[in-house]
Amino acid sequence: MTPDEFRRHGHELIDWIADHVEGVAERPVQSAFEPGDVRAALPEHPPTAPESFDAVMADVERVIVPGITNWQHPGWFAYFPANTSYPSILGELMSAGLGVQGMSWITSPACTELETLMLDWMLELLGLPDRFHSTSATGGGVIQGSASEATLVAILSARHRATNGDVNRTGDTTTLVAYSTSQAHSSIEKGLRIAGIGTDRLRIVPHDETFSMQPDALRTMVEADIEAGLTPFFVNANHGSTSSMAFDPTPALADICADHDIWLHVDGAMSGIAGLVPEFRWVNDGIERADSYCTNPHKWMGVNFDCTTYWTADRAALLGALSILPEYLRSSAAESGAVIDYRDWQVPLGRRFRALKLWFAIRCEGVDSFQATIRDHVAMTQHLAEQISSDSRFDIVAPHPLNLVCLAVHSDSTDRANELTEALIQHADTADFHFTRTLLDTRVALRISIGARSTTQVQVDAAWEHLRDVVGRLV
Repeated sequence: MTPDEFRRHGHELIDWIADHVEGVAERPVQSAFEPGDVRAALPEHPPTAPESFDAVMADVERVIVPGITNWQHPGWFAYFPANTSYPSILGELMSAGLGVQGMSWITSPACTELETLMLDWMLELLGLPDRFHSTSATGGGVIQGSASEATLVAILSARHRATNGDVNRTGDTTTLVAYSTSQAHSSIEKGLRIAGIGTDRLRIVPHDETFSMQPDALRTMVEADIEAGLTPFFVNANHGSTSSMAFDPTPALADICADHDIWLHVDGAMSGIAGLVPEFRWVNDGIERADSYCTNPHKWMGVNFDCTTYWTADRAALLGALSILPEYLRSSAAESGAVIDYRDWQVPLGRRFRALKLWFAIRCEGVDSFQATIRDHVAMTQHLAEQISSDSRFDIVAPHPLNLVCLAVHSDSTDRANELTEALIQHADTADFHFTRTLLDTRVALRISIGARSTTQVQVDAAWEHLRDVVGRLV
């Protein structure tokens, strides 16, 4: 492709993206394709000669777009928000166009320094503690690809600190023990597997009726493990779990962690972005005592995936766990301590210029727009919860402080309620709406996550009427 062709097709593609985003409501929220349909519709072998851009786009329209699940659809009530925005798309495009490799400061100073600034901007916008600021004595922030990567980095940092770095030489993790509740994200268990801790060393701490960790139970389990000769090293605190939006009592957990020198990680992946709004800044309660924290601008904020902001108050443990310096990566700037090499703050060596899309979005969208979107979604959710509560055919089975409601069909028998709720979930999805299922202790629940940028009260009301109609046919 020549530069002139790139310019022409680039304009065409930008127009196509804008049309797709603006017209997404006219498409089904879920693909109707069956497994194997996409591959079967495309040639089995690669072309030997160049094909035209028009031919590629024809296949995009014929095969790719019909095979997409439309996370940007206004009827998207599944999983969690995964919003994008025009400025962040342009930032992603610029990152691809610049083609820089930001593994260290010297490989692209702007890539590193803009990222550091963006983490400090986000810290200010979310009202996070100064101990995470880049200018603090021991802390700092980095953009990870996902909250799962951030969780793994936290686990590895905690592992390094608990073993005084010996794990780097011996790989011995046999005494280490981690703690979380059943509401924690699956990345906790996966991270412990990768780190060599294993699931047998993950203690599931009991939760209360709000699905919040019970501090007394944590303390009892920690002390029992110490008595048994084990080393408690990592506690995960949920600040808005994916399944139920559970919030753990982090201040009380921090007391226990401080007593026993345990790394406290706070997972705010789903809900931490609510801290952009001053009246929702309670989502930060206790974070000032955490060793690490993460949240996702690529969910509710509208910065396209992948963009997880991760902060640590103990960068020495992070660097001790992850820093390896072969000769070909040495630089005088890094050795002087004047710069950050972000390759040492993550698992892979290479890294993209992710900070551009965050920078573009904040500057071109403005914080007021983020706040307005969050407030609107929370208001819609609370109104929906009131409607659900007034219908005796439904139960709300988890707290709903922000933008998630978990409901079940009411019955005097849990088994019958679960049977009816499973039927509701099975019939709830249509071309216009998509919901997801979860299991909260013994209760099956349908999750309604309100967070797509294009969702308005009209779609929420229509979704509620749809669910009522489905239940009316079931009971």
